[in-house]
Amino acid sequence: MRDMTGQTVLITGASRGIGAAAARAFAAAGAHVALAARTEAAIGDLAAETGGLALPCDVANPGAVEAAVAAVVDRWGRLDVLINNAGVIDPIATTAEADPEVWGRLIDINLKGVFHGMRAAIPVMAAQGSGTILTVGSGAAHNPLEGWGAYCASKAGALMLTRVADREHRAAGLRILSLSPGTVATDMQAAIRDSGVNAVSQLDWSVHIPPEWPAQALMWMCTPEADPWLGAEVSLREPDIRRRVGLHQ
Repeated sequence: MRDMTGQTVLITGASRGIGAAAARAFAAAGAHVALAARTEAAIGDLAAETGGLALPCDVANPGAVEAAVAAVVDRWGRLDVLINNAGVIDPIATTAEADPEVWGRLIDINLKGVFHGMRAAIPVMAAQGSGTILTVGSGAAHNPLEGWGAYCASKAGALMLTRVADREHRAAGLRILSLSPGTVATDMQAAIRDSGVNAVSQLDWSVHIPPEWPAQALMWMCTPEADPWLGAEVSLREPDIRRRVGLHQ
């Protein structure tokens, strides 16, 4: 267990999956956790469990993200870690058949949501002279998959945005990097399975890692051990990364 005592962490998409696992992991390590999700009802119980702050926040709304960051600073005086985790998979549809509004909503969450988080957090962290921003990415940033045009495009864009933000703000003491967790046993993965579209939906459930693994990786990425990956992507598929994080094979 890494010691995160006194660190203040804001996690988007915290109601389930990787976000919820990360909230529990960081809280267990001593951090103050702020949990953001579209409705407070979705995170109220988890906030009570972790002693955290429940923040209703649609990451597609820049004003809501700014308000969430301001609430964290108001509560604890600083923001040490932002985890841009919120994401959706729909629409799973071919480029010719996808609904434009649903396609655009995914981009608003998966790509613009990352931008909104960075834009709100960077000035706070720069003023402190330190801070870590983590993007929860995907192998879909690199691999075209049938029916996942919006998702692949959003994850590729989020990775490039992470690289640009690192280029712009590393000199101010900020640490900005991305995690590619691989396939994780979450509700999103169940939706992928149920779609029956492309090879990912055909994977046996046993190959998916538990969400606690990326949660541990995210904590490791907050340490200087991960500095060689600043502006880049940590892949949890790599045995060396799993070893560094302390995960059992």
